[in-house]
Amino acid sequence: MATTTIKINGMTCDHCVKRVTKEISTIPGVSTVAVDLAAGTATFDSENDIPRDALAAAIDEAGFTLA
Repeated sequence: MATTTIKINGMTCDHCVKRVTKEISTIPGVSTVAVDLAAGTATFDSENDIPRDALAAAIDEAGFTLA
């Protein structure tokens, strides 16, 4: 199990947190997701390394960008 933290640009509210959490959770292999609005980060556990392009696509779908 790998734990990864990513920086996300543009989150400003609890709705943003919910969108990001939802989209990261759809990535195959991802289990626990915790988004920190104040820090602008998301931390998640996964069975193996998640490709950056998969993360970028999920964050883009939520309406944000990877830092």
